[in-house]
Amino acid sequence: MTELYEGNTVAVVVPAYNEEGLVGRVIDTVPAFVDRVYAVDDCSTDGTWEEIRSHAERSEAVADGGSADDGRTSFDQRVVPIRHTENRGVGAAIKTGYCRAHEENIDVTAVMAGDGQMRPEMLERIIQPVVDGRADYTKGNRLSTPGFREGMSAWRSFGNWLLTFLTKVASGYWGMVDPQNGYTAISGRALSELDIEDVYDDYGFANALLVRLNVHEMRVADVTMPAVYGDEQSTIRYSTFIPKLSVLLLWSFLWRLKAKYLVRDFHPLAFLYGLGAFGTATGLLSMIRRKRESSDGLAATLLGGLCLVLAMAFDREENADLEVHEE
Repeated sequence: MTELYEGNTVAVVVPAYNEEGLVGRVIDTVPAFVDRVYAVDDCSTDGTWEEIRSHAERSEAVADGGSADDGRTSFDQRVVPIRHTENRGVGAAIKTGYCRAHEENIDVTAVMAGDGQMRPEMLERIIQPVVDGRADYTKGNRLSTPGFREGMSAWRSFGNWLLTFLTKVASGYWGMVDPQNGYTAISGRALSELDIEDVYDDYGFANALLVRLNVHEMRVADVTMPAVYGDEQSTIRYSTFIPKLSVLLLWSFLWRLKAKYLVRDFHPLAFLYGLGAFGTATGLLSMIRRKRESSDGLAATLLGGLCLVLAMAFDREENADLEVHEE
């Protein structure tokens, strides 16, 4: 058995889809203080599942007193291999790991992707705000420090900044950056209170989860980290991913306004958002229909825009206490 990490049990979820040649290395390099590693194969079509099982068996043998022939540090706990019978998406793989962690009453559950993008030496920094009780959820942030963005292409950086803004609006975490960063940690309390099974299954999982966390008044921490891109090949096409995720974020935003500012208790910023959207849309439509400058349409657009800006300002102030920033 491993010793508790500052009195906390720690688990790592390793979601993997067609990560043969990479996922085994991820499993091998998970730090020794981790109590459980849930390696979830999302119905891969290559040798990912066999690789997961092989490294899980070797890990168990080392824990029982054997020795690894590659000289790596052994684990004190066995790796738990889990396989989906059908491909359900990266979010579903993470949810499967979360559910197992919740069943075993794990205190802190992190996510390390099976493609090797996440440095194991960063894990302590990722989980520390949760361990200290300062945050319910932490995520990596590759974008805030210029030096940390050196490993990221200009196109990928642009896509991340655009999705950052859209997720700020949708989630209410206005100080949050880099929502697509999958290096995360979540508290056992958060897993107990959130209805994880209802969260989106695919690559928008991290964005949708932030919205849920906000509605439940959970504190979120950003942890600065470098971008790492190596042998993996990203399957995300931003030209289709961004429009698809934008629709998801719109519906998530509307759900958050309803759940947090209308159903739970009425807050005037919900009215401001509605008035702003109506005024802006009406003004723009008026100018388009007349095919020339319309003073009434322009006035409505400007008034609507002002209402939206005020609503965002109030929204940011309302949620400021839910954000933690780690350097």
